[in-house]
Amino acid sequence: MRPNLTLYVGGEDNFCDRKIPTATPGHFTDFGHLDRKEVSAQHVNIVSCEKPTVIAGQAFTTGTIARSGFEKRQPGPLVVYGKQGEFGCDASAFPGRETGKPLPDDHINEHATCFNLKDKGLVVITSCGHVGIINTIHQAMDVAGVKKLHALVGGFHLAVVDDDYLKRSIAELKVLDPDVVIPMHCSGTNFIQAMREQMPDRLALSTTGTEFLLGA
Repeated sequence: MRPNLTLYVGGEDNFCDRKIPTATPGHFTDFGHLDRKEVSAQHVNIVSCEKPTVIAGQAFTTGTIARSGFEKRQPGPLVVYGKQGEFGCDASAFPGRETGKPLPDDHINEHATCFNLKDKGLVVITSCGHVGIINTIHQAMDVAGVKKLHALVGGFHLAVVDDDYLKRSIAELKVLDPDVVIPMHCSGTNFIQAMREQMPDRLALSTTGTEFLLGA
């Protein structure tokens, strides 16, 4: 890597250890963690973005995303608050939460990266959409003071939801009237099929290596 890179993280939550339950109760496999010490050793500057943050004078992060409405936590890895040897997160950042024990992951510091394109509106790039794509879009709109959604891009974490939840997500996304929706990784074939039925003219699919030019 070239020197003096900057890594913009959502917050202390990003350094917590994640685990996946096994078939044996009380046993887990490692889902990985972001090692602060190793990242710093590569001369990467870490910037924590609990609050909205401008990136390189162009993009901005949403900051920690407010939760409201119907969207709720979906199944996924568990999180351990606190240090696990030399790695892990600072437990003091999560008052009232049990430390050292795998817990359902609320993705407390998840954030999204966004652009405000002149005469086009917002491009919202989700992380993995754990806190809900509608919550994420509204957060971006509140931060930017812009109500037009040009593009929604990224992982939407809807592959695991039931039909009613998916229908509600599509209905509320339709109200927000995006020009283009580009689902990736965890969005789910169920979401893609629903988009084909409800908003076919707004759906753009991608594969590895696909490039999109937005705002031209």
